[in-house]
Amino acid sequence: MAYTVGQVAKAARVTVRTLHHYDGIGLLSPSGRTPAGYRRYDDADLERLQHIRFYRELGFPLEEIAVILDDPDADPAAHLRRQHDLLSGRIGKLQEMVAAIEIAMEARRMEINLTPEERFEVFGDADPEEHAEEARQRWGDTEAYRVSTRRAASYSKEDWLRIKTEQDNWGRRIVAALTAGTPADSAEAMALAEEHRQLIVRWFYDCSYEVHTGLADMYLADPRFTAYYEKIAPGLAEYLAEAIHANAISRA
Repeated sequence: MAYTVGQVAKAARVTVRTLHHYDGIGLLSPSGRTPAGYRRYDDADLERLQHIRFYRELGFPLEEIAVILDDPDADPAAHLRRQHDLLSGRIGKLQEMVAAIEIAMEARRMEINLTPEERFEVFGDADPEEHAEEARQRWGDTEAYRVSTRRAASYSKEDWLRIKTEQDNWGRRIVAALTAGTPADSAEAMALAEEHRQLIVRWFYDCSYEVHTGLADMYLADPRFTAYYEKIAPGLAEYLAEAIHANAISRA
């Protein structure tokens, strides 16, 4: 089947100008042209464009993508395996970043007694004080905020690293459940939701089931929380929220 440049641009969510540029540098040249000289793309061209977009999303320069795709020893399956490995590595890094951000946000206010070097080791690029003022304004009058503040202020670097390790471990398992298609109201997903609640209880404040479902709603209502989870795995914010609600209902 033949596709116009406009159809390809719309389907791939790129601009016509981008496709013209790819053609100009030889990265993606259409397989055919009309008698009037208009570009016509076939299914193989679209498959190549999909690979280009994957590698671009992973940060590869166009010149390197051309070399990769034109490698005569690399078949389509090899490209998919490589992209899978690269994306898996990115997911792991994003998961670590999200865990660090969630630690910071759930701690509510961030009088954390760590040196700059220790903060970088624990939180990486995430700034644990970025949302401190907002947290004080939203929750400063609550007992949970006050308890979380006192506890967070008392933690050492080793404590924060222990929290991060526990959250990373939990994060890997809930992503695995989501990826495997495990229903959000299954025993496995609800157990992970309960573990999420217990992490908050153990390290920050007494998180009742009512409070926990409130957090779940916030994960969907606040675009920042939603974005954090969606960067780990598409659909994770909604999946976690559903699991938290299901867990609360099952324990009512």
